[in-house]
Amino acid sequence: MEWYQKTVEQVMESLATDPAQGLTSAEAASRAGKWGPNRLTEKKRESAFLRFFKQFTEFIILVLIGAAIVAGALGEWVDSLAIMAIVVLNGVIGFMQEEKAERVMEALKRLSAPTARVLRSGELTTLDASKLVPGDIVAIESGDHIPADLRIIESKFLKIQEAALTGESHPIEKTTVHIENTAPLADMVNMAFLGTVAVYGRGRAVVVATGMATEMGKIARMLQEAKAEPTPLQKKLSEFGRRLVYAAGGICALIFGLGVFRGEDTLEMFLTAVSLAVAAIPEGLPAVVTVVLALGVQRMVKRHALIRKLPSVETLGAATVIASDKTGTLTQNQMTVRKLYLPDREVITVSGTGYAPSGEFFSGTRPLSPKDSSSLMLALKTAVLCNGAELKEKGSGWDIIGDPTEGALLSLALKAGLDRRALFAEYSFVGEVPFDSERKLMTTIFKDASGTYHAFVKGAPERVLALSTSVYDNGVKPVSTETVRSIEAINDEFSKEALRVLAFAWRASRAPLDTHNIHLLEKDLTFLGLAGMIDPPREEVFGAVEKARSAGVTPIMITGDHRMTAIAIARELDIFRYGDIAVTGEELDRMSEAEFREKLPLIKVYARVNPEHKLKVVKAWKARGETIAMTGDGVNDAPALKEADIGVAMGITGTDVTKEASDMVLTDDNFASIVSAVEEGRGIFDNIRRVVHFLLSCNIGEIFVLLLASLTGMPLPLLPVQILWTNLVTDGLPALGLAMEPVDPGVMDRPPRKRTEGIVTKGLLWVMVLQGVFIALCTLAVYTFELYYLGGDLIKARTMAFTVLVFCQKFHVFNCRSMWDSVFRIGVFSNRTLNWAVVVIFGSQLLLIYIPALQTIFKVVPLDMSDWAIVFLASVQPLVLMEIIKAIAPGRWKRMNGQ
Repeated sequence: MEWYQKTVEQVMESLATDPAQGLTSAEAASRAGKWGPNRLTEKKRESAFLRFFKQFTEFIILVLIGAAIVAGALGEWVDSLAIMAIVVLNGVIGFMQEEKAERVMEALKRLSAPTARVLRSGELTTLDASKLVPGDIVAIESGDHIPADLRIIESKFLKIQEAALTGESHPIEKTTVHIENTAPLADMVNMAFLGTVAVYGRGRAVVVATGMATEMGKIARMLQEAKAEPTPLQKKLSEFGRRLVYAAGGICALIFGLGVFRGEDTLEMFLTAVSLAVAAIPEGLPAVVTVVLALGVQRMVKRHALIRKLPSVETLGAATVIASDKTGTLTQNQMTVRKLYLPDREVITVSGTGYAPSGEFFSGTRPLSPKDSSSLMLALKTAVLCNGAELKEKGSGWDIIGDPTEGALLSLALKAGLDRRALFAEYSFVGEVPFDSERKLMTTIFKDASGTYHAFVKGAPERVLALSTSVYDNGVKPVSTETVRSIEAINDEFSKEALRVLAFAWRASRAPLDTHNIHLLEKDLTFLGLAGMIDPPREEVFGAVEKARSAGVTPIMITGDHRMTAIAIARELDIFRYGDIAVTGEELDRMSEAEFREKLPLIKVYARVNPEHKLKVVKAWKARGETIAMTGDGVNDAPALKEADIGVAMGITGTDVTKEASDMVLTDDNFASIVSAVEEGRGIFDNIRRVVHFLLSCNIGEIFVLLLASLTGMPLPLLPVQILWTNLVTDGLPALGLAMEPVDPGVMDRPPRKRTEGIVTKGLLWVMVLQGVFIALCTLAVYTFELYYLGGDLIKARTMAFTVLVFCQKFHVFNCRSMWDSVFRIGVFSNRTLNWAVVVIFGSQLLLIYIPALQTIFKVVPLDMSDWAIVFLASVQPLVLMEIIKAIAPGRWKRMNGQ
C-alpha cells in the first residue's frame, strides 16, 4: 500500500512517530544511519583526461592518427605534423563544447530546500534539510520549499505549486484524507514532494521518503541511467568514415599488389600506396564538420535557440516528431478568463491572453462597454474584492503573487478599468473566510462608507448556486427553476470547453457580518455570474504547429494536466484532429506493449502522465525509427529530454535541471523557435552534405589521378606533400565557405529525411564519382600533354598537374553550392565568404609557385603565361560541364541526386 493510500493513523504507525512530539534526537540519529542524508547522490564523472581522450576514438580519427605515424616513419614530417594538428584541433573543440554539459545533478541539488522546520522531542526547530529522516514531522507555511517527500497530516488551506514536477498549471489544495485507488502524482492531493513550493496556507506533514527515494530522486536516477546515444549525424559520419577507409584500403592494396606483380620497386610502390591513402581520406572533414556545426550554433543563437551539444544542431533538422509539454511551452502558463456568463445577458467573450490587462468584452460579435452593465461591474467587483493575489507589472510583462486563478480575475477587472486600489478606498476590509475543499468557497466581508456590510463570494458553481436565493438580472430577482437550469447548462458548456469555472455571488446587510458563523454568512446570496478561464495557447504556436506539419513533423502533447483541458488546447492548436486519440497515464499503464505500438501513431495527447510515462513515449517513437525532439520546462521533463534524440528546454521558465539535461535551450520560451531551429538544422545538414560532396568528389579526383597514372606506368603526377596541401588547405577553406550557404527557402516544404538516409546517397555517390573522374581526366590531360607531348621535365609536369587539380577543385566548388540550380541563377556573388576563400586559394597557389622557399618544400617550378592559359582552360571545364548538364537535363540531374 502506498503512503497516499494510508490513513494518517496508519502512516504514523508505519513510521513509528508521534504527530505531537516528533522523533527524539537519538531516534533521528539512528534513522539517519540507516537511510543516509536527505541528499541527491551524483554518479561519479569520468576524469577530464578520459573525456578528452575519448575525443580521439572515432574510427576516422584513429585512421588519421595512423596515417600521421606512417608519414612520420617515412620521414614526411610536414605531412605528419599537419595531420596531427588537425586531429588535435578537432579534439579540443569537441572537448570544450562537451565540458559545458552534464551538470544535471548539481542543478537538482540546488532545488533541494536548504532548511526545514522540524518537530523534534516536542520542540519546533530549524534544521538543515539534509538531516531529515523518515518519520520527522515538518511544519509548512506559504513560501516554503518542500524539503522531502511528505504525507500531509494537517492542512489549513495549504496549496502547493507542483507545475515543475507534475505539469499542473495551478496550485493544488492539500488534504489529509487518504486515497483508496491508484493515483498519478498530480492526483496525490495528500502528498507533498521535494522541489515543489507552498504558495498558500499552512500545514504539517510527516517525512515518508528522503534523498534518492523521493520522486525527485527517482528522476535523478533516471537521468543517471539514461545513456547518451550518438546522434544521427555522428552515426552517419562514423559509418561513412569506415566505408571510406575500407574503400581506400582496398584501392591501396590493389595498386600495391599490381605494382609488385609488374616488378616495380617494393618501397616505391609502398610510398605510392601511402600517397593514395592520403588522397583518399579527407583529413579536414572532421574539423570542417565541427566548424560547420559551430557556425550553425552562432546562427541559431540569433533565432533564440542556444545549442549545448554541437551534433544536436543537425539532429533537430532530422526530427520527425516533436513531443511537447503543455504548460508553459504550448501555453503561456498564465490563466486567462475567456468567457463570462451573467443572468441578464448572453455569454460574454473576453479578448487578450495572459496576465496583461489588455483586452475587450464582446456580447456576441458586438463590443461591450463594461461600465454600461451594472451586473458585469458588480461581478467584477466581487472578483477583485474576494481575492488574495496581487498583479504587478514586471519589466515588459505582468506577473502575479499568489494563486494564478485569482491573478486572472484581477487582470479581467483591469480590462474593465476596475482598479483594486480604488475599490479599497471605497470599501473597508472586515474579514475573510479562506477557500477550503469542503466548502469549495471563499468569502470576504467589506463595509462601505454608508455602513452597509457586503459579503463577496466566489467558488464552485454548484455550491454558490445552492446557497443563492436570488439572481442579479437587471436588479435582484428571486431565483427560478428555469434560471438554475440555464446556469447549469452554461456551466456544463464551459466545462466541455475545458474552461475552469468559478461562480460569483454577493449579499448586502445593514446588520454586521462576521466570519465566526460561516453558515449564517454564506446564505441568502445573490448569484452574479460565471467566469470560465484557461491557460491559453501562445499566439505564435498556431503558426509554428502549421509550419511543422507542412514540414512533415508530427507534434504531440505530453502533459500532467487533465485530459479535457489537454484535448481542448491540442484541438485549438491543430495538434489533435478527427480520428486522433488521447490517453491518460493510467490508461497507458493498462495497455500492452503490442497495443501501445499499434495505437502510437494515433495518440496525439497524453494527459495525467508521470515522468516514467514520458520516457516510455519517447522510447516507443525511437523504436519505430523516428527522430524525436522532446520539449519541456519542468523537472518532470528532464529524464525524457535526456532520452530523446534532442531535448529542448525553455530558457525563461525552465528549471536548471531541465536545461542541464537538454541539448538545446530556447532563450525566448517560444515554441515557434523550435520550428525555426528545425529549419536551421535542415539547412545545416544540407551544408554538411555540400561540404562532403565537395571534399569527396575532390578526393575521388585525386585517387583517380594516382590510380590511372599507376595503372599506365606513369611517374606519380602528385607528391604526398602536394596532396596534403590540397586536402587540408586548398579544400578546407572553400569547404568553410560552403558552410556559410544560406538555408534553402524551400527546405521546410520537404519531408524529413529518413533516419536510415546517409550523408551520401547512392545518387550522390555516382555524381561524385563522375565529377571526380572528370577532374582527374582534366588533370592527367595537362600532365601527359606537358610530360610527353611537349617533352617537359617531371617537376614542370607535376607543377602543372598540381595547379590544374587545385584550380579544377576551386571551380568545382561552385557546382556544389546547389545540386540542381545553376550558380548563375542562385547568384555568383551571393556567398561572399566562399568567393573570398577561392580568391585566397588562388593567391596562395601563386605564392607556392613563385616564392623560392616554398618551391623547395612543395617541389614546384614557376610557370609562364602559356602554361597559365593551359591551366585555366583545363581547370574551368568541371564548372562548364555541370552548367551544361543542369541546363539541358535538370529533371534527370535531380533524380540522380536523389531529389
